Amino acid sequence: GLFSIGRSRAKKVEPSEMKITFNDVAGVEEAKDDLRETVEFLKDPAKFRKLGGRIPKGMLMSGSPGTGKTLLAKAVAGESGVPFFSMSGSDFVEMFVGVGASRVRDMFEQGRQNAPCIIFIDEIDAVGGSRGTGMGGGNDEREQTLNQLLVEMDGFDGMEGIIVIAATNRPDVLDPALLRPGRFDRHVTIPLPDVKGREEILNIHAKKVQMVEGVDMSIIARGTPGFSGADLKNLINEAALGGARNNKTELNLADFEWARDKVMMGTERKSMVMSEKEKRNTAYHEAGHALVSALLPKSDPIHKVTIVPRGRALGMTAYLPENDNHSYDFEYLSNRITIAMGGR
Repeated sequence: GLFSIGRSRAKKVEPSEMKITFNDVAGVEEAKDDLRETVEFLKDPAKFRKLGGRIPKGMLMSGSPGTGKTLLAKAVAGESGVPFFSMSGSDFVEMFVGVGASRVRDMFEQGRQNAPCIIFIDEIDAVGGSRGTGMGGGNDEREQTLNQLLVEMDGFDGMEGIIVIAATNRPDVLDPALLRPGRFDRHVTIPLPDVKGREEILNIHAKKVQMVEGVDMSIIARGTPGFSGADLKNLINEAALGGARNNKTELNLADFEWARDKVMMGTERKSMVMSEKEKRNTAYHEAGHALVSALLPKSDPIHKVTIVPRGRALGMTAYLPENDNHSYDFEYLSNRITIAMGGR
C-alpha cells in the first residue's frame, strides 16, 4: 500500500535456499580468488582482526553485461552460508521525493537484523552516478538517495559482518565518493572469458542437456571469441531447443555448431529466394576468402564455408583461431585485409 512505499524492495534469499557455489562459476579465476577472501571474512572475521586489520565493507564488481557479476555475488553467499539481500539500483529511484533514501535506510536496517549477511546492489550506476554541479533540478531525488547510501556505508563497520557487493558495467560514471577506501574498498574487474574459460563455462551448462558422449566443447570455445558467460548459456539453450524441434533424443557437435551460427549470425533465411547465378556468385565470393586464407601464412585455420543466408549475410567463411589474440602484428592485420579482399 501507500505506507509501504519507503520500504526496501530487497529480495532475501536464506542460506538454505542458496544452491550456487564457486563450482557453478567458470572462466573468472582471478575474480574468484578475490572473492574467496570475502567468504573467509564472513566465516571467520576474528582471524583477520588479530593483526589489527579492518574487514572491507564493500566490493565493486565491474565488467561487461553477461560476464557473471550477479552469479559471483550469489556464489559468495552460497559459499559463506549467510543471508543474501539483492536489489537493483533502479529500485531505489522513485517519483516521490525521499523514497529512495528511505529504501536505502530500510535495506541496511534489514541487513543489521540479519548480520552476518551480504547486501547486493545490481546496476549501482542507476543510483551511484557522479553528482552534477548544477543547482537543483531533476536529479535531486537521486542525489539524496546516493547521499543516504554514503551515510549508511560510513555508519557501520566491518565488525557487524555486513558486506556490500555492488555490480556495474559502467564504473567510469560512478561518483568518486562511493569508490574511496572505507566504502567500496575492493574493486574486482570481471573480464570476458578467454578460450579456456569459455570451454569451462560451456561444460558447466552442457551438463544440464542430454548429449552424446565425447562432444568436444573446445571446438565451440575456439569459435566463440568475445562471447560472455550469458552468451554461452544462451548458445547451449538454443542447441537444446533446435534439437527438440528436430525430435532428437541427444545433442551432438553439429547441434552446438548450428546454435553458434544462429547466435552469431542470426536465423537461417530459408525462405529467401536466390537465383542460381546469385548462389554461384556467393560461392565464388566465399571461396575467394577461403582460398586466400589457406594460402597465406599465419592465418587462422578455416573451420567451414557456407552459402546459407543468415541475418544480413548471404554466406560466410568461419575461422577457428588456435588461441585468443590480445595484440596483432603487422603481418596478421595485413593478411586480414588481403583475405577480406579475396572475395572480390
